[in-house]
Amino acid sequence: MSSASPDDLAITFRSVPRRLREAQADAPHEVTATATSELHGLLQEAARLMGTNAEPASVADAISSTHADAWDDSVLDRLRQIALDLGRLLRHIATLAEGDD
Repeated sequence: MSSASPDDLAITFRSVPRRLREAQADAPHEVTATATSELHGLLQEAARLMGTNAEPASVADAISSTHADAWDDSVLDRLRQIALDLGRLLRHIATLAEGDD
């Protein structure tokens, strides 16, 4: 993801709600609450960086609408790190949910 393009990042953010539903499965909210809270914090940070609300689709839309030569490298790098962290948290949530059986 370190060389992910803005288009790749937009896809990643758009997929968060589906991936979160799949990761949580039928686990009680209490089982995944801490990791889910951290995930929402990352979405809020991405939203601040992009000047939008913390809905993953809004972040993705803001990323997609940014012209290629308008990117600040530090913002793009941080969004890439956030995307990696989102993936890590989604995998962690799935592991926690599996352990709830």
